[in-house]
Amino acid sequence: DAVSIMRGKVGSKIKLRVSRNENENLNIEIVRAIIELKSVKSRLEDNIGYIRVSSFNQKVDREIINAINSFKKEKKQKIIGYTLDLRNNPGGLLDQAVNVTDIFLKKGEIVSTRGRNKSDGNRFSAVKSDLIDGLPLIVLINQGSASASEIAAGALQDHKRAIIMGTKS
Repeated sequence: DAVSIMRGKVGSKIKLRVSRNENENLNIEIVRAIIELKSVKSRLEDNIGYIRVSSFNQKVDREIINAINSFKKEKKQKIIGYTLDLRNNPGGLLDQAVNVTDIFLKKGEIVSTRGRNKSDGNRFSAVKSDLIDGLPLIVLINQGSASASEIAAGALQDHKRAIIMGTKS
């Protein structure tokens, strides 16, 4: 309820009153803005590129490509492998699962869908080249990994492109 009351036009101001303890109030004025959540976090750990994906939203593939490119530009260390962390990733957009998987595959089917009618199915295959040049890839999953994250992990495992580690999704 509070969030719906606070929503409004971008750039407009809102005054909030926060009650602390019994007789302490804090008045805060904030400016409304669009908040873009970043779904990809990355860093180099020793000489391994670590990429954490919290959900498969619209720009995940682009963010992963940017992370890989920044790792490659890093002159200090030669990268010997990558970790793709999909733990507690609830999924998201199917096309992003396909695009992310395609980043790590040279060829092959990523996923197919099938409907009740034969015409209701689709096949999605890798079309890019492996952007990490065949380096070892570990995919981390757990019981919180679902939907699109399972598609990506499963396709990478099926193509023997990655080792899946963690707990059952």
